[in-house]
Amino acid sequence: MEELVVASVHGPVGHLELNRPGKLNALTLSMLQELHRVLQLWAEDPKIQLVLLTGRGERGFCAGGDIADFHAALTGGRHADFLELLALEFRTDHLISVYPKPLITLAHGITMGGGIGLASHAPVRLVTADAKLAMPEARIGYTPDVGGSHLLANAPGHFGEYFAMTATSFSGADAVFLGFADAVISESLAASIVDELDDLTGLGAAEIAAAFEVLHSVPESRRLEIEQGWIDYAFGAESPDAVMERLQSMVHPGALRAAEAISANSPTSVAAAFHSVRAARAEQNLRGALDRELRLAAHLMHRPDLAEGIRAQVIDKDRNPRWQPAAPREVDAAALLDLMGE
Repeated sequence: MEELVVASVHGPVGHLELNRPGKLNALTLSMLQELHRVLQLWAEDPKIQLVLLTGRGERGFCAGGDIADFHAALTGGRHADFLELLALEFRTDHLISVYPKPLITLAHGITMGGGIGLASHAPVRLVTADAKLAMPEARIGYTPDVGGSHLLANAPGHFGEYFAMTATSFSGADAVFLGFADAVISESLAASIVDELDDLTGLGAAEIAAAFEVLHSVPESRRLEIEQGWIDYAFGAESPDAVMERLQSMVHPGALRAAEAISANSPTSVAAAFHSVRAARAEQNLRGALDRELRLAAHLMHRPDLAEGIRAQVIDKDRNPRWQPAAPREVDAAALLDLMGE
């Protein structure tokens, strides 16, 4: 059986590759166990001076967790298994964020959910311009996790609420502006990234990030800056309902598209995403955000929307989820705020 995580050593460089390209490198429990094991091993190995994490296949770095597996766990009553996987995933993301050696991640193609958890907490974060990134959880009745609420909270203005509530994507070229990457690199450099690392061993993470930015980066996008005015106005409102009221009162086409996207998502998930980003912004602590996200996960996996959202978007693909509740005004916001510690 082919290894789903390939670990190889090239002199002082340790290279970890997600190797499930036919499934967009979607993460399974065994993949996370191997990632965590090798990362811990290399952290203590004096021969390894630098670690690189990439995903095989042209289509993407990592699409996130294996959604079909999640659906099977939920519908089979194995909620504890689901929570165990998430807890390990969150520990791995945190390990990456505090890694004692320079750890470089390279996001390309589809990089969403759990893929962002692996890619965007690292000491050195590279991305290709045409990568497609998102925290799309509200679309399936879930909420941004893997520290995504922390990353979104630290995006400029209120882009965090915008992307969390709409569940829409952004490009790799936008990732630096939003704080999800340090440098945008070319496809050709991405293909030969291992060959570029010999001269970087011995440098610190900040020096490596600066070297890529100065020597190898390609122009990043400033597209989103043009949209920030109306996004900050609408998504700076004091509640999810108030956000929707502002969007629906605006004539900007982007506002109308955002309102339409939010209306299609789980009302409970939209509220959870909004409050999670606000809580993360107030706290400014990745570990705290991960703990809060795990509490939210334990709550949401016992609600009907998560299994229903996965069914509609991934299993049956009818794109017609039946949310419970279907009306935003019926969401139990008090229960969500209690989980936030508010």
